[in-house]
Amino acid sequence: MYAPAVSGVYGISNALEWLYIGEAGDIQTALLAHLRDDHAPLMKRAPTGFVYEVCDDARRPPRQNRLVIEYGPTCNGPAARHS
Repeated sequence: MYAPAVSGVYGISNALEWLYIGEAGDIQTALLAHLRDDHAPLMKRAPTGFVYEVCDDARRPPRQNRLVIEYGPTCNGPAARHS
């Protein structure tokens, strides 16, 4: 697994669906935090892949919002949103 320790947006998926799209100042740290939370709804859906896009702090939130609207990840509800 390679995830850069830089600012950007990221998506986590399994073979069937997009699970979560987030944004963080450090993509690597955010991704590892998701993977360590065994009881999270995200982990119960057996993630198998991720993608990322490097972008600056100002562009992250609007880019995340656009991707969430476009792809409709299953774990991006108001209570599930943390990045």
